[in-house]
Amino acid sequence: MPDSVKESRVDNAYERLKQEILSNRMPAGFQATEPEIALMLGMSRTPVREALIRLEADGLVQIIPRRGVRVLPIRFEDMREIYQILTALEPEAAASIAASKPSRETLEPLYVATEDMARAIEDGDREAWARADDRFHRDLIGLNANKRLNSMVMTLFDQAHRARMFTLPLRDMPVRSTQDHREILDEMLAGNSETVRKMFHSHRTCAAEELLTILDKFRQTQF
Repeated sequence: MPDSVKESRVDNAYERLKQEILSNRMPAGFQATEPEIALMLGMSRTPVREALIRLEADGLVQIIPRRGVRVLPIRFEDMREIYQILTALEPEAAASIAASKPSRETLEPLYVATEDMARAIEDGDREAWARADDRFHRDLIGLNANKRLNSMVMTLFDQAHRARMFTLPLRDMPVRSTQDHREILDEMLAGNSETVRKMFHSHRTCAAEELLTILDKFRQTQF
C-alpha cells in the first residue's frame, strides 16, 4: 500500500474518532477494544491503531494494554490547566496578528463568525453560537505566524471542546462574549496590538472563570 494511501486512511480514522469523542457520541468513560472500533468504522485495525495513538497524544483517550481504549473524562483540574495556558497563549497570538496590520479582507472570516454569533443569539440557538465561536478562535489562530504555538493551541481547543459543550446550556446567553469579539476585531484591524493583548486576556479570563465555576459544581462527576 502506498504511504499516501495509508496516511489518508489514518487521517480519516483519526478525524472520525475525534468527532465521535468531541460530540460526546463516544462519551467520557466509553471503552472498546481495537477490533470493536475498527468494526464500528468499517476499517482495518492498522489505521485505527495509529489514529488511537494520535488521539492519546491529544489527551482525549487512554490506550490500555490488552483492554483497548478508554475515552478520558473531563476533569476540573485538567480544564483549569488548559485555560491557564490558553489565557497565556491566545492573547499573544491575537496581539501578533494585530501587529502585522491585517487588512479587513484578512480578518473577514472572523467578522463573519462574529455576525453568525450575533444571529445565533437572536435566534436563541446556543449550539449555533458555539460553532461560530469555535470557528472564530480557530480561524484567528490560523492567521498567526507561529506554527508551533498554533499547534499547541489547537490541541488545547480540542481538549476543552467537550467541557465547553457540557457547560453551554448552563451559561447565560453569551451576549457580552459576542461583543468582546467585535471590539477585539476592531482593535486588531486598527493594529493596536497591546490593546488587543489586554482585551483578549480579559476575554479569556472571564470565559475560563465562568466555565470553571460550572465545572466545579460537578467536580465529582465523570462526564
